[in-house]
Amino acid sequence: MADLLNSAYDSVSSTFRRGLIKVLAAGPVPQHVAFVMDGNRRYARQRNMAIKEGHTNGFYALQQILEICLLLGVKCVTVFAFSIENFKRSEEEVGALMELAETKLLELTKHGEMLDQHGVRLNVLGRIEMLPENVQKSVRVAQEVTKNNSKSILNLCMPYTSRDEITTAVELAIQEKVASSLDGTEHPITEADIERYMMTTLGGSPPLDILIRSSGVKRLSDFLMWQASENVQLHFTPTYWPDIGFWDLLPVILDYQVKVWTQQGGGWGSDRWVSLGIECVALVVTVTLFASLARLRT
Repeated sequence: MADLLNSAYDSVSSTFRRGLIKVLAAGPVPQHVAFVMDGNRRYARQRNMAIKEGHTNGFYALQQILEICLLLGVKCVTVFAFSIENFKRSEEEVGALMELAETKLLELTKHGEMLDQHGVRLNVLGRIEMLPENVQKSVRVAQEVTKNNSKSILNLCMPYTSRDEITTAVELAIQEKVASSLDGTEHPITEADIERYMMTTLGGSPPLDILIRSSGVKRLSDFLMWQASENVQLHFTPTYWPDIGFWDLLPVILDYQVKVWTQQGGGWGSDRWVSLGIECVALVVTVTLFASLARLRT
């Protein structure tokens, strides 16, 4: 009986989640969502697991979140996979992370049905030359295999810091201006010049709309500071990254949609009220059914 209830719960959960995603996709959808995937180590310690297992489960969470974003119609997903500062961690943990990166990059290229289905191009942003040679090779292969995909973008930032990205962009902008000033004409560096050399811009990413950090920590940790400086919604969820899922993303998307509707024309048309009403009804029905099934399971 318990197995039957669990199966029914999972089936209803999946069906309503897909239905609610379709409802949300009918409204305004952010084009670029970024994630600080925080909490893998605390998740592992809380469950008496090896740290490596926490990072592995974090990768599975990334797959799930990426699929949800793609089904919603999000054009670009950017994730903070590995900071330059993370090289300061223990040799054992860094080695495990590099092994995981190599393995999962190869999996994406050999069994990348989701990337192919949604036309996802993979960009690895950061100081790739700092990675072990075997991981660099996996990066090159993954980017080569997906380079012709043009519907969506997945940016893996590794090894990356925002300060390094900004510094590099400024250096490139200076080099460009120096080269164009050989005739004696002065060419001042503008914000647009720096923006043009940001890694996300070079990778074809649209402007950032939402930045989400898991685990309850409320800071950016040197991630996309330039991109998040204007008109970006910041959300901090207490959920550890390996546990993150659709129900963590739902209120973020609803909040974004309400704000977009509010900003458009400064008013609410009847069609917007209808759309929001449908979303609210769907949400209430879903939560009610889940609660009933949960009681039956216990």
